[in-house]
Amino acid sequence: MVVKKTADWQMKNFTYSDEGNLHDRGIDSWTNATFFIGMLHWGKLAQENSSYVEWLKNTLSKKGWKLPANFADYPRYSLYHADELCIAQTYLGLYEIYKDKDMLHETQQRIDWIMNNPPDTSMKYSNKQSLTWCDAIFMSPPVYAQLSSITGDPKYAAFMDQQVKQTYNHLFDREEKLFYRDDSFFDKREANGHKIFWGRGNGWVIAGIANILKQLPAESEYRPFYEDLLKQLASRLSELQDNQGFWHASLLDPDSYPAPETSATALITYGIAYGINANILPFDKYYPVMEKSWKALESSVNRDGKLGWVQPIGADPKKVTQDMTAVYGVGAFLLAGSEVYRYFCLSGNFGVK
Repeated sequence: MVVKKTADWQMKNFTYSDEGNLHDRGIDSWTNATFFIGMLHWGKLAQENSSYVEWLKNTLSKKGWKLPANFADYPRYSLYHADELCIAQTYLGLYEIYKDKDMLHETQQRIDWIMNNPPDTSMKYSNKQSLTWCDAIFMSPPVYAQLSSITGDPKYAAFMDQQVKQTYNHLFDREEKLFYRDDSFFDKREANGHKIFWGRGNGWVIAGIANILKQLPAESEYRPFYEDLLKQLASRLSELQDNQGFWHASLLDPDSYPAPETSATALITYGIAYGINANILPFDKYYPVMEKSWKALESSVNRDGKLGWVQPIGADPKKVTQDMTAVYGVGAFLLAGSEVYRYFCLSGNFGVK
């Protein structure tokens, strides 16, 4: 099974830094946190996958369930930074399995502090206290929704909803039905004259919306907005899928970025597959999109299990090659694989490789 092979390859090749730029390279960085989220989703699906959940527990226990940017050592804005909260999605997911309050305590403490010390609401990109870049929708809002689900306290979901809608109102282009990465791109254009809409950036959004919806109860007053946004993004992104099933680094100028880009493709596949499984997206329209993109993703994994064509860390479209990989790309792949597996195997449909 290609999902297992890819998970095993990344576990074998997992490394992290103890010094230097821990925001991108530390064990609890957003890059590794994305991998952990994918691993948790994959590990929870079947009994034979329990070893992946145990690996997560053992690996993250070394951190003591703490978040990056502790109160004493970092500038004030880092306490709000969405990327620094991404690891909490795995902490809370493991808490739901093991009921170890140590997995919950610091996350709830940090979120309570943020809510009791309201962030700067300016949407200028330089402000990292609010969700001023579209990637942030994946990073922290699901934490608030999940904390609300765990504690039964609606204040967390209410705060999450306010934060996401602020980002939506600022960065969602209602003509193109896509998200700008941040406001620095409003007046920039691609070589072909089109607006710049980053593939992975919009992948972060649709995957983040899926993770929020997984936490919101069916009767939640917030669900209609997020379901509608998922539908809008899935519809527009489906129009931009290439003939092989991939999405590209630049959504509106694929000719300038002709290589496939698997982190964007995996995140978008995950969002669409979740929408199908949750009966939010109509099967007849979106199954062909999911099937084609999953085959494209499978083709990007080499014999050893290494996922290729992953654009390096960035904030805009960049060139990508077949040998490029990254933990967040694998995390996105595992998210996509978990939902595709859920459809094919757990619903009794024909198998998935």
